[in-house]
Amino acid sequence: MKEIFFTALLIIMALFLLALLLRAIRGPRIADRIVAVNMMGSITIVMIVILSQLLGENYLVDISLIYAMVSFLAVVVISKVYIGIYEEKRQQQGKEKDNGNS
Repeated sequence: MKEIFFTALLIIMALFLLALLLRAIRGPRIADRIVAVNMMGSITIVMIVILSQLLGENYLVDISLIYAMVSFLAVVVISKVYIGIYEEKRQQQGKEKDNGNS
């Protein structure tokens, strides 16, 4: 019974991952994409933990913790890059406005 339940959960999580992948690709905004990538990491962590229970392999929980740290760092880097691009565009628009008023 436990195996059927865990297998069903993994299938549902895989469908959620596909939906999040579509959200990460289509957007419409950068913030939506960043949240989708973050949620994909979280769901992947949950899937690894479910697999750990299903297979009876406790080392997979340690791997999920490492994956959580890597996923967090990836979202931080993506956010930092986005903020840098946003600031650059804002400075460029400010320069264009200053040149237009001169």
